[in-house]
Amino acid sequence: MSEEKKQVKKEDEIVLNEGENNIEISDDVVAVISGMAASEVSGVAEMAGGFAGGITEVLSGKKNLAKGIKVEILDNKETRIDVNIIVEYGARIPDVAFEIQKRVKKSVENMTGLSVLEVNVHVQGVSMSQLEERAEEKKEIKNEEK
Repeated sequence: MSEEKKQVKKEDEIVLNEGENNIEISDDVVAVISGMAASEVSGVAEMAGGFAGGITEVLSGKKNLAKGIKVEILDNKETRIDVNIIVEYGARIPDVAFEIQKRVKKSVENMTGLSVLEVNVHVQGVSMSQLEERAEEKKEIKNEEK
């Protein structure tokens, strides 16, 4: 006797059915996994979220791990992910983007079992904070020498 496996798409989540057992994976879960994987890449200054993402962080006092991530889960156990980032000044953007694509795809596929069709990286800006920190350090060194 074989159990029928089927998949049903609810709004903002995918439901995997195996007989009487269901596994529900929300878009938000995939977004958090993607955000964590992307933020660990060297050269990523921060995730670029919209105005609403910033307000959420301020009001809740918690870091929004899904900030800057848009997830689309398709009916056939596949997903598309858009990642919005701000890169650090001096980082090689193609290398950073490729590493994000690789890590996000691997993390999502390993943790959810979904097949990742696309990981689109959108660079929204360049962070100058490292450049400013170096300038401050140089000023401090010059002041100490005097």
